[in-house]
Amino acid sequence: MTIDRVRTGATAATALVLLLASAACGGTTRGDAEDQAAPQATGQADPNAEIPAGLSVAFLPKQLNNPYFTVADAGGEAAVTEYAGEYREVGPSEATASSQVSYINTLSQQQTDVIVTAANDPNAICGALNQARQAGATVVTFDSDTDPACRDLFVNQASAEGIAQTQIELISEQIGGEGQIAILSATPNATNQNAWIELMEAELERPEYEGIELVTVAYGNDDDQDSFQETQGLLQSYPDLAGIVSPTTVGIAAAARYLSGSEYRGEVALTGLGTPNQMREYVEDGTVEAFALWNPEDLGYLAAWAGAALSAGQITGAEGETFTAGRLGEYEVGANGEVVLGPPTVFDADNIDDFDF
Repeated sequence: MTIDRVRTGATAATALVLLLASAACGGTTRGDAEDQAAPQATGQADPNAEIPAGLSVAFLPKQLNNPYFTVADAGGEAAVTEYAGEYREVGPSEATASSQVSYINTLSQQQTDVIVTAANDPNAICGALNQARQAGATVVTFDSDTDPACRDLFVNQASAEGIAQTQIELISEQIGGEGQIAILSATPNATNQNAWIELMEAELERPEYEGIELVTVAYGNDDDQDSFQETQGLLQSYPDLAGIVSPTTVGIAAAARYLSGSEYRGEVALTGLGTPNQMREYVEDGTVEAFALWNPEDLGYLAAWAGAALSAGQITGAEGETFTAGRLGEYEVGANGEVVLGPPTVFDADNIDDFDF
């Protein structure tokens, strides 16, 4: 796979993408979720249906005050403003498995038309989401999916395969194709993280990566200080570590902060998924050579338009249906109700200043 290093202006950022989430931990089982699921729309789509003025749209991120979701939700707000809806953002201060349930229940009681959420756990919020759907809400997940039985559409940043391939290709380039690497993930339950890690492990089985050894997967819980300490622990536990892959914006920034002030700067490679504004200083000082991501603002923007199109009846969520997402243009619904934003983009010293998010 050849990595696409975009070297155009900031407007190019509005066509880029990826993925994130969590796995079950004492939550609703898959069977329970299917039993409780609200029925999917069975009517015919009307592509010309108008989005009603005043459509209420609520964004429920994994946690508030996370820089990534601040940008993503701002994109959602921009879309809702364009189609004259009513936007609000609610959410927990910590990204625990069940921390979003009470917010979903409140939104349901308030008869919110569209709920857009990035799930902290694929099953823990299923019961609440299905109750909201039964009450008439349209549910769109973005960044991090739930069990498909618990939502109507999933807006994905990019394909999981593309994300995994990009990160392994980057770390291989940066360590010369050989040496020990570690993965610094978010939470053990994160759906998207676990999907990417599984695919990265499979990617490492390819002959061209036979010189690379994955020694461990560590978890920083999407917390800056925890991720900082985990980075320190990795370097102490594995003195021959050649590189770290952190597929989480919180984790890669914390790891870069540790490396930049240590003897390992320039000696231990770091890549993963980060935002240009978070990582710019670490690219400039030589701590990080290159990393990847999609534009989170576009992800939130697309999710808001997808929710409106579904709520208005322009689409039913069936595979092959298309809808227009404002300035991003036309998108198609894929299998299992998935809409993909686009491929990941690699940021490095040559292009990072072209992007502002």
